[in-house]
Amino acid sequence: MIDLPAPTFSVELAQEAHLMQVGPNQSRGGQLSPLPIPRRRPPAEVEPQPEMIKPDSPKPDRLATCIAKAARDPQAALADARNWVSEGRDDGQNVRANQCLGLILSNAGDFDGALAAFAQGVAGVPKQQEVAAVPLMAMAGNAALAGGKPDVALGWFDRAVAVKDYADNAALGAIQADRSRALVALGRLAEAGGALDEVHRLAPEDAEGWLLSATLARRNGDLPRAQRDIEIAVQYAPRDPGIGLEAGVIAVLDGRDEAARKSWASVLAADPDGEAGKVAKGYLEQLGSVPTSVTPLATEKPATP
Repeated sequence: MIDLPAPTFSVELAQEAHLMQVGPNQSRGGQLSPLPIPRRRPPAEVEPQPEMIKPDSPKPDRLATCIAKAARDPQAALADARNWVSEGRDDGQNVRANQCLGLILSNAGDFDGALAAFAQGVAGVPKQQEVAAVPLMAMAGNAALAGGKPDVALGWFDRAVAVKDYADNAALGAIQADRSRALVALGRLAEAGGALDEVHRLAPEDAEGWLLSATLARRNGDLPRAQRDIEIAVQYAPRDPGIGLEAGVIAVLDGRDEAARKSWASVLAADPDGEAGKVAKGYLEQLGSVPTSVTPLATEKPATP
């Protein structure tokens, strides 16, 4: 059996981790990124919750300005965010200030500090506007997860999905995927599978969700389910290198070496200098070269009973 270096599930599940993050991130195949929140919009496109905006204010949005500055000068943005938090103005401003501070701290690797900032942001949202706090709850959960506190993370994710009237199915699907990470880290694999089933229900065309469930099925030894789910993932994201890597792993464990070789070769061709390409190259080296000649099997008639 080929010795495939299987990464930890928390790393395998850290897909699309660059979103809602200030500064550079780690891509698939590398380390767990600072804020693994899938499918959120990039910082430059982040819009504050409408409940926290004063409609008659002519000033530029301070949260967007803070995040944009963080991309250019993280240290200066961090000082600005801390000053903004210390101003102690109305609840809406405190929520937004802590959101920016949390994003900056998370990107810097200070996950405890980020968690505290996001938690402060959630605390500042009035109960009657709790729907507006759901994204911050997800950010708090991801900061806890990245900081090695899956139990704390799960509490935040559970709180987020329990909020009534939150109608963004794609975002809820992302939170359920985050829940699966925490559940796997806690060894609760059956519940993780249930969370991923919720991802499929909420966002059936989400390739990441199918990749994650394929990975979990493969780890559980359910290769038919893994193959089914990875094929669905390929339909929705045929060029995703993470999907190509997983497809190859599933194939080689199922004894289909040539299919594995094709999957990994395609990843290497698409990302020769990236982390995914490096992993694919290592897998191909373990699998060995393609035989130059194949001895055909003898064709014999079955013996007559």
